[in-house]
Amino acid sequence: MSTGANRGIGKAFVEALHQAGAKRIYATARNLESLQDVIAIALDVTNPDQIIQVAQQIQDVNLLINNAGVLGSGGFFAPNSIETAQWEMSTNYFGTLYMIRAFAPILKQNGGGAIINLLTIASVVNVPVFASYSASKAALYSLTQGVRAELAQQGTLVVGVFPGPVDTAMSEGVPLDKFPPIQIAQAALQGVEQGNEDVYPDSVSKQVFAGIQQDPKAVEKQFAGMLPQ
Repeated sequence: MSTGANRGIGKAFVEALHQAGAKRIYATARNLESLQDVIAIALDVTNPDQIIQVAQQIQDVNLLINNAGVLGSGGFFAPNSIETAQWEMSTNYFGTLYMIRAFAPILKQNGGGAIINLLTIASVVNVPVFASYSASKAALYSLTQGVRAELAQQGTLVVGVFPGPVDTAMSEGVPLDKFPPIQIAQAALQGVEQGNEDVYPDSVSKQVFAGIQQDPKAVEKQFAGMLPQ
């Protein structure tokens, strides 16, 4: 089951699952018009009551892909920065938490299964041009580590995927090399198959994490330098 499946990486996950031979794919989005060749379900991940209703209807899920996410613009001192931060946290952090709480028992009854959380390099280093988005993804990274520890006993693999800029509408205007969404989706599914908890699906991601291991302050300053003068 994949959230936010009507575009970008979510749409690529549907394609990658078809390529991998998945027998049944539940794809959720707020707008169902663009969902094809899947079992389409209307879902807003910021609506916990709706999530519970969907979970009650779908009891055969063994892979939950938390892909739904939003990205605002401006730094922490933009006029609407508080509203933007609340919007991003509601979807990127709380939406994922709602989904995991609803579907973890289902994964348990189906043998454990796996959860994929779509993170980003901005989960581990703040990108000031997307300051509050980075903060929401940092919270999601911590959430990923926490639920991984709590769900280990029931045999649920929790995979964090940390792409660099992906060639989607969300990353338009980001001045870095961008990678095709299908590359990210395929790497994530391969991570599940191999039992990898952390997936670095592209060269920018690998470079950032290598830099953090060597000199995290230098990486921080590098991204701080992206702010307009």
